[in-house]
Order: sequence, then structure tokens, then C-alpha cells
Amino acid sequence: MKVLKFGGTSVGSVKNMANVKNIIHDGSKKVIVLSAMSGTTNALLSIAESITNKNTNEATEKINTLHDTYFTVIDELLVHDHLNKQTKDYISSVFNLLTTHTHKAPSALLNNEIVAQGELMSTYMFNAYLKQEGIDSTLLPALDFMRINKVKEPDMESIKRNLKEVMDRVPEATIYITQGFICLDDKGNISNLQRGGSDYTATIIGAAIKAEEVQIWTDIDGMHNNDPRYVNNTNPISDLCYDEAAELAYFGAKILHPQTVLPVREDHIPVRLKNTMNPECYGTRITSDATENGIKAIAAKDGITAIKIKSGRMLLAHGFLKKIFEIFETYETSIDMITTSEVAVSVTIDDEKNLDKIIAALEAFATIEVDKNQSIICLVGHAIVNHDETYKLFQILKDVKIRMISYGGSKNNISLLVDSKNKIETLQKLNDYIFELAHQ
Repeated sequence: MKVLKFGGTSVGSVKNMANVKNIIHDGSKKVIVLSAMSGTTNALLSIAESITNKNTNEATEKINTLHDTYFTVIDELLVHDHLNKQTKDYISSVFNLLTTHTHKAPSALLNNEIVAQGELMSTYMFNAYLKQEGIDSTLLPALDFMRINKVKEPDMESIKRNLKEVMDRVPEATIYITQGFICLDDKGNISNLQRGGSDYTATIIGAAIKAEEVQIWTDIDGMHNNDPRYVNNTNPISDLCYDEAAELAYFGAKILHPQTVLPVREDHIPVRLKNTMNPECYGTRITSDATENGIKAIAAKDGITAIKIKSGRMLLAHGFLKKIFEIFETYETSIDMITTSEVAVSVTIDDEKNLDKIIAALEAFATIEVDKNQSIICLVGHAIVNHDETYKLFQILKDVKIRMISYGGSKNNISLLVDSKNKIETLQKLNDYIFELAHQ
């Protein structure tokens, strides 16, 4: 059995839903994981924000607008009177629930429940559509089996057990449809796997059922060797290994949730990235096999803050780094890059929530310099630090001011830190140096 995940754009219109139906309707059993319709999660977050700000009238107006949007889609999608009415009744019950929430005290738990409605609505509508088209399908409620533990990691044993129970309980079908993103936490409250978490849902389910393959369907032909939003002449990568894909996802490749490959790599379950609008395209296949050495792709991560920690006491002082790391651990802030010299340490973070507290703690024993609005440019491939042509990337040093370089910490990753205003120029020049000029 395969697991196929379709993102918000893939179910964002009636035409796209028809494309999805054609892709999945081949007679083989599969689990389909759906995101909310494109635009819905943002709309629900906006509703939650209005409730948090106690703007009841504003929240109600947003709820009514989204309600009308869904009814318009339903009338175009479902021409069968019974299914049309049944689906409208369900969607109305969701929006009635949202309306009751406008009178409740704001909380993170309430926000999670509000945002979860997007996936619940998309899966209900799509299941009704498949029934209308004569396709054997049934719903697998994700909230009946998807669990995270107290450290917000998937509780795999619970998921495997609960998913089997749910699949045994619901009517057997060719197509099982479930919600991505949403789950219950260790206390039984509605939670989620963060933005982009539907990818993660798909591979968690894939690992739980020992799937033949997990497919992530989006609106692009696989993972590209550079960011096509900013760079000309990019190309999809046909094959990646798990390590390469994980590095690219973490450092900014938006096509994939950073934790997607973790659940499936132990069982060597392939993950394939495909384009809903161009299903014949090969896409990108991610496996445990490294197909070739050298730099394969470049990604960029924005919103980075660099912190230089300088102290005369660092010279030959053991325990200095430990002292620094303990401060970041205390304030639950992870470090992306680190470089050291005899008298200074530079680190980068992507979460500024506790930045002021971190700086205050560091200033007790060091001089601190902070650079905001930085971007990490990550170059990824198998064994790139030993590859003959890796030197080409360092031609960038004559064109762009590089704040930090992380080289050698991983055989698969070299990272550069640049001012965000230089990000696009850096991506394009690296693309020319490494991919374009190399083939001339």
C-alpha cells in the first residue's frame, strides 16, 4: 500500500481536485493525506487572531466570508443533491463551532482547534466527491490515531496501535482519506505538527503501515537544485538520499517539511516528490542510496540572527563553549551554525524569542555583537567536502561578503551566512559557478 499526500494547492480548486481524483484512481489500495484547501489555514489563523484580540465582530465577518467560499466550492464540486446537502450540513456545523469560539476566552488550545478545521473540511468534501464519482473511499479520522508525546514528537507505538484499530473499525475501502497536520497531544488536546506538517503526517503513516512508498504531491516538479522563486535556470533533482533531502528541507527547501524523512528512513521506505499539475514527470525520489558525489542543490533559510561572543578569557580556557551552550539550552534556543577562533565564537539562531535574555546572560562574561536579517545559504550533496569541484563555490568570496562559513562539520553540507539583502545575488552566482559554468 502507498501513502499519497496532497497539499493545499492540489485541493485548492474543483479542477485540481479532479486532477487528484485521476491520479489516485488506479484500483490500488492507498492512504490519501490531505492538507486544508489553499488559503484556508491562513484564514483560520486570521480568525483566531481576531478572537485573541477580542474583535468578535471582525472574527464573525471572517467566518461568514470563509463559509460562503466553501459553499461556492461545494456547489461546483458536488452535483449530487444528497451529497451536496450532506456536505453543506457538515461544513455549516464547522462554522457554527467557529462562531461559538468567538465568545470563548482566547488560548493556544482554542487556536489549535480552530486551525484544525481546515483539514477536517477538505477531507470531508473530497471524500464526498469521490463517492459521487463512484470511487470506493472512506475517512480515517486523524484525531483517532495521530498522537504526539510531551516533547511534541510522534508517539509511534501509539500511532501504530491506534491506526490499526481505526482501519479495522471503518469499512474496508480502496481509498482511505485522512487529515494531514492535525493530531492530539499527550493530554488529549487538539494540536498539530506545525506548518507543512502534512508531509510529516504522510511519512509517519507510511512508517506505521510499512508502506511501499510515500508520495508528496505539490505544484512543482520535485526538489530543484536551487530556489526557482529567486534563481533562473534551476532543474529538478531526480534522486536524493535521506541525508541530502533532510539538509535541504531544514535549510529552506519549502517543498518538504524538515522532519519528513525521519520516520521512513529506518525501514528504507522511498519518498517521492511529484507534481499534481504534471503527474507524468518523474519528480524527485528520496532513498537511502547516494547516487553521486558532489554538490547537488542549494537552499536558503531566512530570518537568521548571528551572535558573536568575544572574550579574552576564552584563550585556552576549557569549559568556555560549555558555558555558552548551557545558556542557549536554558532558553530553549537551537543553534544552526557555529564557528570559533582563539578569542571569539560566532553562532546563528532562527528563533529570536529569547534573544534579549540570551544576550544578557552572555554579557556577564563576554562582549556581544548581534547581526540580524541574515540568511544561511546551504550547499548539499554526498561527500561534498572531499569532491574535486567543490572549490568552485568559493569563487563567491570575490563577489559577496560572507559573514560565516561552516565547512567540514558534515560531509553532506557546507553553509554560508550572508546578509539577507545579498541572498538572491548569492544564490544566482552560486548557481552559475556550480551548475551552469560546470557544464559549459
